Amino acid sequence: MEVPEDIGRIVRFHRKKSGLTQARLAELAGVGKTVVFDIENGKPSIRMNTLSKVLSILNVRLVPESPLMAEMQEEDRKEGEGKE
Repeated sequence: MEVPEDIGRIVRFHRKKSGLTQARLAELAGVGKTVVFDIENGKPSIRMNTLSKVLSILNVRLVPESPLMAEMQEEDRKEGEGKE
């Protein structure tokens, strides 16, 4: 997975505001210190599950967004109504 530069900036900002070092964030997330460094610097090959661990510690959520999301959510809603 390619890590967009914005995600790196988000991780760095939240980490610093939380008063965490890269090493401490890595420890809390159960990943190596270089992983946090790589995310913050936009390394293009970070695994999604690894990124998720780091974001979870920082209480940051990734929200999928696309032009079709509203349509998918409507289909999910209709399917949910049919199960009642």
